[in-house]
Amino acid sequence: MAAGTRKTTRKTETFTDEERAAMKERAQEVKASARRGSRAEKAAEDEAAVLAKIAEMEDGDRAMAARIHAVVRASAPGLAPKLWYGMPAYAKDGKVVCFFQSAQKFSARYATFGFNDKANLDEGTMWPTAFALTKLTAADEARIGELVKRAAG
Repeated sequence: MAAGTRKTTRKTETFTDEERAAMKERAQEVKASARRGSRAEKAAEDEAAVLAKIAEMEDGDRAMAARIHAVVRASAPGLAPKLWYGMPAYAKDGKVVCFFQSAQKFSARYATFGFNDKANLDEGTMWPTAFALTKLTAADEARIGELVKRAAG
């Protein structure tokens, strides 16, 4: 190579439109959270925002998200609903423990219910942190309820 020249190889990784939209939603969530009033007002606004987001979802995802919301609220009432990257999530002490992600959000084949590292689900050296959902049965709801209780503990 000639002096003063160098060859650079750079792999450009870009985000999808859906990922960029989710990041923008997250930035708006952080801004909104910073400018709110009392804790009770914030909790009521967060609950309303989660329910509004669920209402915007397509039929299949909306039904699952509504059921998951009810299961999480019943299983771990101490978890606070909030939006996280534009999706319903449930937090303890401000940290997201679990979340629902609709299939439509990222043009995915299935919806996802997942847990963050704040969840107390550690079991041995490997354990699941996310579940693909195509529909919810009563047995699925019971399992989610048990996992959420453990995660919030």
